[in-house]
Amino acid sequence: MLDLLLPRRCLVCRVPGALLCARCSDALPALRPPLCACCGAPVAWPVERCRECAGRRLAFVSARAAVPYDDDVRRFVRLWKERGLRSLAEAAADIVSERVPRPSAEVVTFVPPDRWRARARGHHPAERLARALARRWELPCRPLLRAAPAQRQRGLSRAQRQRRPGFSAVAAAGDAVLVDDVYTTGATVDAAARALHARVEVVTFARTIRRGGDA
Repeated sequence: MLDLLLPRRCLVCRVPGALLCARCSDALPALRPPLCACCGAPVAWPVERCRECAGRRLAFVSARAAVPYDDDVRRFVRLWKERGLRSLAEAAADIVSERVPRPSAEVVTFVPPDRWRARARGHHPAERLARALARRWELPCRPLLRAAPAQRQRGLSRAQRQRRPGFSAVAAAGDAVLVDDVYTTGATVDAAARALHARVEVVTFARTIRRGGDA
């Protein structure tokens, strides 16, 4: 009934139907090889560590994302996270499962929200994405982490993000997939992976691309 009264339209092309139509989903840019074996950044040739992650003691073994964080993807993520369009997590999971190889892990978990964000949004995008991916990968999804009190991340510099408070584990984990919506500097997923004390593969929907970041 709601769809009859307020027909849904694609967020990109505005054609009636799904919130992200198949054509626009397929048209979203992909992160294609070669990628840094560690952090997943696009590089000129295959490398174990690129300029972006070399010299950093990262707690995860790899990070992969489905799409670069360009203007179209930024709008998609903003509506998903800030406007309460929760069903976009399913669209994001479809894109991730098509473009990112299934990790070799025992459990899927997610970066937990700061308390003020959870209250403000009424939902947690990373958790919804993690649960949707877990169904597609036929893996259990469990909340394994708790966030320490933290200041808001939007508007912070790269150095400030890397100094953010960490996380604590609330349950033991075997090999784990750690899910978040966007990989920006890697500081958040690194802190979360460090708290798990496990082999961690990071998977995100989108990834910020730093210009001049080739190996």
